Amino acid sequence: MTAPAQETFPPPPELARSAAEAGEHAERAAADRLGFWGDRARELLTWETGFEEVLDWSAAPFARWYTGGRLNACVNAVDRHVAAGLGDRVAFHWVGEPGDTRTITYSQLHEQVQRAAGALEALGVQPGDRVAIYLPMVSEAIVAMLACARVGAPHSVVFSGFSAEALRTRIEDAGARVVITADGAFRRGAAAPLKPAVDAALAAGAPSVEHVLVVRRTEGEVAWTEGRDVWWHDALEAAPATHEAQAFDAEHPLFILYTSGTTGKPKGILHTTGGYLTQAAHTHRTVFDLHPETDVYWCGADVGWVTGHTYIVYGPLLNAATSVVYEGTPNTPHEGRWWEIVQQYGVSILYTAPTTVRTFMKWGEQVPARYDLSSLRLLGSVGEPINPEAWRWYRRNIGGDRTPVVDTWWQTETGGIMISPLPGVTTLKPGSAQTPLPGISAEVVDDEGAVLAADGAETTGYLVLTEPWPGMLRGIWGDEQRYRDTYWSRFPGRYFAGDGARRDADGDIWLLGRVDDVMNVSGHRISTTEVESALVSHPAVAEAAVVGAADETTGQGIVAFVILRGGAGEGGGAGDVADLPQALRQHVATQISPIAKPRSVLVVDELPKTRSGKIMRRLLRDVAEDRAVGDVTTLADATVMGRISAGLRAAPGED
Repeated sequence: MTAPAQETFPPPPELARSAAEAGEHAERAAADRLGFWGDRARELLTWETGFEEVLDWSAAPFARWYTGGRLNACVNAVDRHVAAGLGDRVAFHWVGEPGDTRTITYSQLHEQVQRAAGALEALGVQPGDRVAIYLPMVSEAIVAMLACARVGAPHSVVFSGFSAEALRTRIEDAGARVVITADGAFRRGAAAPLKPAVDAALAAGAPSVEHVLVVRRTEGEVAWTEGRDVWWHDALEAAPATHEAQAFDAEHPLFILYTSGTTGKPKGILHTTGGYLTQAAHTHRTVFDLHPETDVYWCGADVGWVTGHTYIVYGPLLNAATSVVYEGTPNTPHEGRWWEIVQQYGVSILYTAPTTVRTFMKWGEQVPARYDLSSLRLLGSVGEPINPEAWRWYRRNIGGDRTPVVDTWWQTETGGIMISPLPGVTTLKPGSAQTPLPGISAEVVDDEGAVLAADGAETTGYLVLTEPWPGMLRGIWGDEQRYRDTYWSRFPGRYFAGDGARRDADGDIWLLGRVDDVMNVSGHRISTTEVESALVSHPAVAEAAVVGAADETTGQGIVAFVILRGGAGEGGGAGDVADLPQALRQHVATQISPIAKPRSVLVVDELPKTRSGKIMRRLLRDVAEDRAVGDVTTLADATVMGRISAGLRAAPGED
């Protein structure tokens, strides 16, 4: 997995300004970490009442940041920019999947969130009440989040691809008083109903819900419950045009965001206001070298996930940035849709997932080559470790062989980016997140918790965070003990991220994925990420997913599922593809070790992914171990598992 020593990319000279700023941050944080975070909170946010203490860690692992301070998240994201004369600046270029567009300035956003806040209050929502948001990527989703923050009602955004049952469990756990949804959503060129899932969820439980606000998006017919259901547009028209926001304590809950809950009860990750906003604003400005006066920024995530919270909504708006928000899928109506948008709006910063990059690789470099992408000056990666080949493809074909690629590591729980190169400072290594940001303390430790120093050699262990940070979760909603057990018990006094990591000889960090994605083959611990990276380094492979399947001889055997790049196997006859599994097995043996050679390799047309792009490896494990496939309701394409199962039965056996 290690990039060749000579394959590094120094920062472009034009990023000298950001280098100077980052150097200043590093010096300040090294000299006085808490003083640094106090300064950043004052520099980046507007406080109605200043804080008295940066951090109260006396009740560890429960933190209190910026104690005594009071502020309003929506005021910081919108109102203060309008007051500063930036009302005509574009907040969002919103692009609908069918081709409809909206350009929303900060003044227009201000008007909408004031009306939405008034509408929520008219429905009885008070500070502390929870509001569930189950919306597609429409501009109303952002307005709804900000309106909740304005009135002090923690929002719980549920990804619109989740089933009615998944929605119900989240509404019920949060005790939401209001649900905001839409009649439907556009997905892959068709209108799909959305409100029926809310109706089914509420019919099955969630007695706390009093009202359902419904955004009109697809114009589809919807069942209506009089007295409970209210059209969004009617509620906003009836609301006052202005709304006076009040300030809340820095530790006032801002949102609850549930982890995917593929096994067991979903965890409601709780984030509060002052610390989260500080880290969101700071990391968005620093990691992306943001120039809000000139940059057009695009994060390709969904607001249903934490990346959407921090780097579509709060981070960009706190920094008065101009963003692009896209409703649909990357290949609707054609595979060049994203690059068409980049060209049209002059996007300069693009932040997306490695899964998406590998999808573009599969479609072929000829697709982005048809568009003018010269406006791009910085690329980012988020969601999982990015394999070096995808990193290089991204930089070469999207970044024109000139843009930095910042590979960022963070989690729902951390609230914001924790480990990342800094584009004006770091000499980049494809596939490595590299170093903790200034003010962040992270180490790689062994099974006993001892810190593994590089000392000129590679070391592999577990990633831990050794000091509290402003954006950290404040607990699991309604379950303090689960919070302690999940994050703080493995290495007492330190936050265990659940990820494996490697430090290279230079001390840079390479993420290896979740420790439960580590396979044990004949007593050797092998990371799925490492094998996947080796597979994708083969010129025929666009994307790969690897799982460990029970094996009587070796404990676990490695089973690989690969998607080929566009054109792979063409021109050389069918034998090229037929011979490919054996060639890929040997390629992994050469790249890593014969121990890591997959037991079997299956060429597939797609992998089981959620609509956010996460690969559901547990479903692949079901297939590899010849078990009944588990719940597929969260998949973007529920039919993919049948095709994979059929293909595995026809695949060549092990040798």
